[in-house]
Amino acid sequence: MRLDPKQSTLEAPASSTLNKSPSDHAIEAVAQIEHSARDARSRIDHFAGTITRIAGTAQSIVFHLVWFVTWLLVNLHAIPGIQPFDPFPFNLLTTFVSLEAIFLTLFVLISQNRLSQEADKRAQLDLQVNLLAEKETTMILRMLRDISERLGVKGSATNELRDLIKETKVDELAEKLEEALPSE
Repeated sequence: MRLDPKQSTLEAPASSTLNKSPSDHAIEAVAQIEHSARDARSRIDHFAGTITRIAGTAQSIVFHLVWFVTWLLVNLHAIPGIQPFDPFPFNLLTTFVSLEAIFLTLFVLISQNRLSQEADKRAQLDLQVNLLAEKETTMILRMLRDISERLGVKGSATNELRDLIKETKVDELAEKLEEALPSE
């Protein structure tokens, strides 16, 4: 599958579409979007993501616990034969921990910003798909109404159908939602 830059749609080679279900096509389309998003990331984004993934593990907690306990034991002269190199109040340890916290925070922020941007793009895509689906559904309802009228079928849901067939004005819905939501 490839992204056609002129149409902004995913196209699959004709030979590969013959034996695939609609869900297979959907999965491939989502996978293609995710691959494109991953490939668009900068080296620092990849690095920040790797650091964030590693830092967010149980192994990282265990590593830090072992490191701090060892540092404290060595520098409190609790391990015979090893000379303390950072006596109390452990200024060197404080410096290392502070630098680690600063850089880890920056890496997490980089990862969160990237994830937020990707989520915004997915939300925009989702909105576009939903708007298209709404138009398609409205068209189907109009066709169903026309067919029912031609066949002389009367339904009890004519008022509901009449409301559903009306064009949905997204801007009006957004305004109503804004008014209905509590303000901060």
